[in-house]
Amino acid sequence: MELKYKRILLKLSGESLMGKKGFGIDSEVLDFFAEEVKQVHDAGVEIGIVIGGGNIFRGLSATDQGIERVTGDHMGMLATMINSLALQNAIEKKGTFSRLMSAIHMEQIAEPYIRRRAIRHLEKGRIVIFGSGTGNPYFSTDTAASLRAVEIEADVIIKGTRVDGIFDSDPEKNPDAFKFENISYIDILKKNLRVMDLTAVSLCQENQLPMVVFNMDVPGNLLALVKGENVGTLVKD
Repeated sequence: MELKYKRILLKLSGESLMGKKGFGIDSEVLDFFAEEVKQVHDAGVEIGIVIGGGNIFRGLSATDQGIERVTGDHMGMLATMINSLALQNAIEKKGTFSRLMSAIHMEQIAEPYIRRRAIRHLEKGRIVIFGSGTGNPYFSTDTAASLRAVEIEADVIIKGTRVDGIFDSDPEKNPDAFKFENISYIDILKKNLRVMDLTAVSLCQENQLPMVVFNMDVPGNLLALVKGENVGTLVKD
């Protein structure tokens, strides 16, 4: 099979795991994501994954509840580990080998994140899930995804959303929203499109790492994307 991208970093939001629930993890969504990832893995793509924790706990919003920011961010990192464990379990139920690596040491449930070991896992055909964000407060999982993508020398960072790409306004609220087929990182910043946070966008831009934003909820979309079909919005300079 002809592939445009041989090594990818897939970024998923924690909220995407909720499905139609208002909180937590929807097992049907988890199974669907695992199947989509398996299809791409079986096609020969090396896959790293970063998943957020917003379906369980958001560190940034914790300050509104009187929780100190650093403490809230640490709680959010633990939420990403819950989601990462759930996703790992779903992937391995499909018969695909994976490794969970954590930026915070918790050896009983995950390997510590070591860049060279992560790359070796990818080369051996294992899906690598990166949990706990960067391990530092004040950094989002978007930034963690950009950082890990650069570190593992991914060909592209792929952000799964529930819309078909990047629009000039929210397509779920504005039916006339304009979709960008291609856009530069600098234009994302100028137009304040909020695709990813400022640090994540800057990191991709500085390292000339392309990004694709696409609809993860469409079956087969991820496989079509890595094959080079016109899916989502491509971001590069």
